[in-house]
Amino acid sequence: MITSLYSAATGMTGQQTKLDTISNNLANVDTNGYKKVRADFADLFYQHAIKAGTPVANQTSVIPSGVYTGLGSRVISTTRVFSMGTLEVTERDLDAAINGEGFFAVQQPDGTVAYTRDGAFHLDNSGNMITGTGLPLADNIVIPGGTTGAVQINPDGTIALVNGGEPVVLGSITLTRFINPSGLKSIGDNLFLATGASGDPVQGIPGADGFGSLRQSFLEKSNVNAVSEMVNMISSQRAYELNSRAIQTADDMLRTVSGLKR
Repeated sequence: MITSLYSAATGMTGQQTKLDTISNNLANVDTNGYKKVRADFADLFYQHAIKAGTPVANQTSVIPSGVYTGLGSRVISTTRVFSMGTLEVTERDLDAAINGEGFFAVQQPDGTVAYTRDGAFHLDNSGNMITGTGLPLADNIVIPGGTTGAVQINPDGTIALVNGGEPVVLGSITLTRFINPSGLKSIGDNLFLATGASGDPVQGIPGADGFGSLRQSFLEKSNVNAVSEMVNMISSQRAYELNSRAIQTADDMLRTVSGLKR
């Protein structure tokens, strides 16, 4: 009976974690380039009273299935799903969306490189292309001050200045991809860091060798489906309630046992 109490408690704990991930997904439903997170579960170990395959005494047959009791479940991972989000037109020259695989590489203040799918770029007071949080592109793209004309971001990542004549190429954006993007470490501000699980970063030209191409004046929105997340929330709530009811039932049965002697 005590086993059922603790098994149901592990189920409630797991559903709390699942609800936390769902809440974070819904909070970022309008975050540029956000990738939803999914909670994955596994059952815990089992207590075997009788093992399957145990020989039956004085017979040639064996126990077909055995007797065992499970001890609940636990969250084994929170997996980030890197499916494409919707591309939304913005009409800003410095906005760029990755249509396919890849990440923009940006330079952090400590010199390390972080990666993002958020292509909402801006210019600082020196003309450097930076993210919304002020981090410059690792490709060191600079738009000269005092120039006139439109900035052109081509699908292959080349940045050019167009002013009626021949476009002047200012630089090129490269993309980075990983063999296991779900292994990247999320650090907030739409940024990821490479880890031993993600594999080494592989750089390439947009639109070539399996990398996605760039789309100027578009932004990739979150891949969170609000309706699906709400359904998952209801499912998680019901699972939490069922585990709570199992604890109440086990408590009632224990109360009955304890009241046998008066």
